[in-house]
Amino acid sequence: MEQPRDIVVKVAHRDTLARGIVGLTLAAVDGMGLPDWTPGAHIDLKLPVSDADGMPLIRQYSLCGDPGGRDGYRVGILHEAAGRGGSAFVHETLKEGDLLTISAPRNHFPFEPGQKTLFITGGIGITPILPMVRQAAAQGRDWHLVAATRSRDHLAFADELAALDPARVRFHFDDQAGLLDLAGLLDPLDGQTTVYSCGPGGLLDALQARNEGAAWRLRIERFAAAAPADLSGDGFDVICASNGQRLHVPAGKSILEVLRAAGIKVESSCKDGICGTCETRVLRGIPDHRDSVLTEAERADGEYMMICVSRCKGRELELDI
Repeated sequence: MEQPRDIVVKVAHRDTLARGIVGLTLAAVDGMGLPDWTPGAHIDLKLPVSDADGMPLIRQYSLCGDPGGRDGYRVGILHEAAGRGGSAFVHETLKEGDLLTISAPRNHFPFEPGQKTLFITGGIGITPILPMVRQAAAQGRDWHLVAATRSRDHLAFADELAALDPARVRFHFDDQAGLLDLAGLLDPLDGQTTVYSCGPGGLLDALQARNEGAAWRLRIERFAAAAPADLSGDGFDVICASNGQRLHVPAGKSILEVLRAAGIKVESSCKDGICGTCETRVLRGIPDHRDSVLTEAERADGEYMMICVSRCKGRELELDI
């Protein structure tokens, strides 16, 4: 059954996880429990403030609690000093007892265990990885975790990590050990190993560079786009299925921008093709996928697209809008 798009929750608990990181436990208010989720999933938090277009400010946060516990979702949120206002609102304004609207969980970073798994996290990147580690440990799999932060006081979920098998967990603090030695970690890996990683862009870029031509497999999740959105190419038309309205999308403009300029309200967050909030069903036409969310199989299906960055292979697209 399709999950409801919007769910009202209460901030049941708020705590400090590490320096600059708060934890929230979000509980259902209707007594029905919350939708199931799997490791790697995230939710949208729809905050009671508006973005530049007058739309609710939406931010994505990975679920880092117990997938089997339907009475509450757990998220960890870093205060981004140079952010766009979402984390600042959470850190400075949100309090226990407040009501929020969230989305049902979405998972574009699923954990698919291989024979061996190496988890590498940087800072707040521990949040989507922690449930994967717990699953791997519970299933008796061959896994290891390297959790890197700038310093010990930036390490979130220290108690949960300390409860894991110490022979499989390594902590790396930059202020004590310098930069993480990726060559030493990765060069010995074989084709039986999959590396899962989340963290700063520099870490993920370095992993991707070392993965080129390597036998081991790599799965990553980014909190920020690796490069600015590419909106180049020929213009095309978008047809809104709900009313038949036809809109032209020129080069240099996104579908999202054109829709909003026409007064059509579509939810979005990152505008860089990494979060999945603006995912839209394609009824006709061939998308030119430029996101970092969909798998190759999903791109080949052409059933959905991210309208903040993706374009059209042809003259027109009909969207379920």
